[in-house]
Amino acid sequence: MDEQVDILDKNGEPTGESCLKSEAHRKGLLHPTVHIWFYTPEGRVLIQQRGKNKATHPLLWDVSVAGHVAAGEKIVTAASREVEEEIGLTISEIDLESLGTFKAVHKISEDFIDAELHHIYLCQLSVPLNQLTIQESEVEDLALVPLFKFAEETWGLASMGKYVPHGPTYYKTIIKAIKSRT
Repeated sequence: MDEQVDILDKNGEPTGESCLKSEAHRKGLLHPTVHIWFYTPEGRVLIQQRGKNKATHPLLWDVSVAGHVAAGEKIVTAASREVEEEIGLTISEIDLESLGTFKAVHKISEDFIDAELHHIYLCQLSVPLNQLTIQESEVEDLALVPLFKFAEETWGLASMGKYVPHGPTYYKTIIKAIKSRT
């Protein structure tokens, strides 16, 4: 879906301008997104396999839930909305624990530069995996993996072709934050 997104300056501050997401990607304009990482008290991480028709990284494993923040939308509202859309789970904004932001710029092609400021949240998964409902246009599959296996595959970058390449610093931040809560 090609929604309006707010444009941010190089410091992540709103410029007061917005445009279609496709234009932001075409021009490499920085815009806000949300990443929500679900984990269990037993130390498992919910990962999502991206849909086969996604423009970037189809069928790779990624963050539990992710999406763009619509123009004028509050960040936590976008996070709650994306969780409900992608995995069918209703959560409250107070369920989200902010880990801060992470700026990522990836040149996908000459006319597609993904420049995003990820607002990262943790959320404890309070329902069994089989109670989640995937949004088939966005998500191919969901899996719960032990944190140690996830760390081995992302932190050490042992499975580079399996996961979206967010980079070791990003993954280390997520792994350490989940580990300290389980």
